[in-house]
Amino acid sequence: MFFKQIKLGLMENFSYIIGDSGEAAVVDPGWEYKKLIEACEKENLKIKKILLTHGHYDHSKDLTKLAARTDAEIYVHKSEDVKSKDFKIRHVEDGDEITVGKVKIKVIETPGHTAGGVCFLFDSKLLTGDTLFVGAIGRVDLPGSNEEEMMNSLKKLSKLEDDIEVYPGHDYGSMPKSTIGYEKENNQFMRF
Repeated sequence: MFFKQIKLGLMENFSYIIGDSGEAAVVDPGWEYKKLIEACEKENLKIKKILLTHGHYDHSKDLTKLAARTDAEIYVHKSEDVKSKDFKIRHVEDGDEITVGKVKIKVIETPGHTAGGVCFLFDSKLLTGDTLFVGAIGRVDLPGSNEEEMMNSLKKLSKLEDDIEVYPGHDYGSMPKSTIGYEKENNQFMRF
């Protein structure tokens, strides 16, 4: 399995590549999509799927450009405002599995920052988008966000195993990744 965290764009966003058996999924192609394509080509991976943790601009700005270049299917929660007649959109919900080669990626619904926010769990790695950052959480004062739903989502994530690695949607913390255990100990929003 191939996995890479790539920092791109003007808002310290992280995009991710998950690859296996010659296939790749790109998560949150907000910026600089050509760098994502180049990274996949370097590893001989063909981009088959594009996964969105949520539909905010900084996570999806280059979505249509990447989809047009790769003909990849787009996976997003139905509550997110991502529509296209030109691309194949697959709506996901809690518990769904998305496969990339032999890698199975589990969808975990985590609304709060947006109504259709999700996290992706595979191989002891959790891609959290704007639900959970290192030492912080995503904003809940935006249109479509909900503080109570965010708290419920964080409680759900806190029940995962402590050694699961947390990969956030932005490089806003003291380090680019952490673990569920670290967040439970050090993130005030994860203390219940």
